[in-house]
Amino acid sequence: MADPATYRPAPGSIPESPGVYRFRDEHGRVIYVGKAKHLRQRLNSYFADFSALHPRTQTMVRTAARVDWTVVATEVEALQLEYSWIKEFDPRFNVRYRDDKSYPYLAVTLDEDFPRVMVMRGAKRKGVRYFGPYSHAWAIRETVDQLLRVFPVRTCSAGVFRRQHQLGRPCLLGDIGKCSAPCVGRVSPEEHRLLAEDFCDFMAGHTTRFIKRLERDMREAAAAQEYERAARLRDDIRALERALEKQAVVLPDSTDCDMIAFAEDELEAAVQVFYVRGGRIRGQRGWVVDKVADVTTADLVEHFLIQIYSESESVPREVLVPA
Repeated sequence: MADPATYRPAPGSIPESPGVYRFRDEHGRVIYVGKAKHLRQRLNSYFADFSALHPRTQTMVRTAARVDWTVVATEVEALQLEYSWIKEFDPRFNVRYRDDKSYPYLAVTLDEDFPRVMVMRGAKRKGVRYFGPYSHAWAIRETVDQLLRVFPVRTCSAGVFRRQHQLGRPCLLGDIGKCSAPCVGRVSPEEHRLLAEDFCDFMAGHTTRFIKRLERDMREAAAAQEYERAARLRDDIRALERALEKQAVVLPDSTDCDMIAFAEDELEAAVQVFYVRGGRIRGQRGWVVDKVADVTTADLVEHFLIQIYSESESVPREVLVPA
């Protein structure tokens, strides 16, 4: 390991401006990227009192063989450049959040001619609508089972869909009313897609209009003495209400936000994000991170927000973080 004194910048050579700096090892690999409102003050802190540094910061400084920097005009530019370099170089000593497990999502394959509702893990696919993540796959299946009464969207694989089409008869779900059986033409592709879009709207938190529509239809059926239909509509309403009961109400109905909580010790930090849509918790996800430097909670929050939301396709109106 190198002696930090051998590559410490000469006195007065570091500018007093905002900027981004890189520590490199003896092979030229970037091992740490940081930003600062005042480059001279920040970089001098690595060399002024080595014994006062966090142990992992000491390891980083001793692993490095040189340091360079780029001056920028504003702190916002520094934040953008820091993120760009972390993404480009993947420095070993930077804070990197990792999933504490592979979380399942409820997915609707809107990119298919006949959209399918399914549980998915892993990388997200373009053209697929995702809800969650959920802590357990069974929680998704329980919710889907309730919703299929009202939104009988296809859930079968491509192979099952083709086989039932060739046989000319639907599967069991089609027989019991939990699939609209597009495989045998009971509904048109357009009608089935509308069911899938309604399913997505309900999962996105637009629940009131569906329950009100069913209640209206139930009253009309009862007034027309269509009691069997009215009873089915009543059961559909109860199914939607049971699906909603599984999602805790935490905020007013109009609230769409991500709620972020941190727990940390000297070595690592854990993060939990609760996805609130329509005032209800629709999913959750966790990350853990090793503390590779003497970082504050504010630093952890900043790095987390940059990493998670910089390329996210769905950012809520509000993100609630620790004060």
